[in-house]
Amino acid sequence: MNPALFKKVMGFTLIELLVVLAISSILITALYRTFVSQQKIYSVQEQVVDMQQNINLAMGRMTRELRMAGYGGNMLAVFGNVNGFTQIITTSETSVTLLMADEVGVLTQNATKGNNQVVLQDASSNFNTQKKKYLCLNRQNNYVVQSVSGNLITLATPLAEDHVGNEPVYLVKAITYGLGVSGGKTVLQRNENTGGGSQPLTENMELLKFTYYDTNGMDTTNPPDIRLIRVTTTAKTGMSDPELKREDGFRKRTLACNIRVRNMGL
Repeated sequence: MNPALFKKVMGFTLIELLVVLAISSILITALYRTFVSQQKIYSVQEQVVDMQQNINLAMGRMTRELRMAGYGGNMLAVFGNVNGFTQIITTSETSVTLLMADEVGVLTQNATKGNNQVVLQDASSNFNTQKKKYLCLNRQNNYVVQSVSGNLITLATPLAEDHVGNEPVYLVKAITYGLGVSGGKTVLQRNENTGGGSQPLTENMELLKFTYYDTNGMDTTNPPDIRLIRVTTTAKTGMSDPELKREDGFRKRTLACNIRVRNMGL
């Protein structure tokens, strides 16, 4: 046998195999670490996006409703209170309750002055004689609901003016915003104070603060003097980031908004 031919068909040596395995292990480890790092970055960015969306949605809803505080005319002059709240805005540094007329349907037929009955679709699901007894028409005429039967609502006092079919019908509500705990997480809650309890709007909230200002821009806690409300919120990601060394490891966003109360002082 030709020795030269034998040498040409020889395989890898043990040392060469070990070197190849070592290099392969290093490459695989590097690729794995890169993959894990990319997954971690993606997960963190996804949580940041969710957090930002949550805080924007929460602030958006609060802004819309706080801006409408007092919408509905002489509600307190007629009702005295709405489910126990005697101010258009009930102030606190960490929560706020506002009174407003919220559209819930339309009249299905004309209602004449002096009559004390109105008809609207799904009346019994929107009004009752306990917590949902505050009815508003024409954004300024307020009535206490005396009884509800199907789609027919009987009012405690006669109508002050004529109303036509398809005219909006409003339920006057006392809406409270504040922080609470749900599922072991701190959440922003909204409560209409009609018996359904507080409902979570967004989770992983850390701060909710209200500051109230009068027409001169001075701090005030006197409800009739309030013309602007500053809302400050802080949200955080659902999971901590091990690579974030500051604070408690959670990424956070703080959002502040000045809300002019349109219906106060009219």
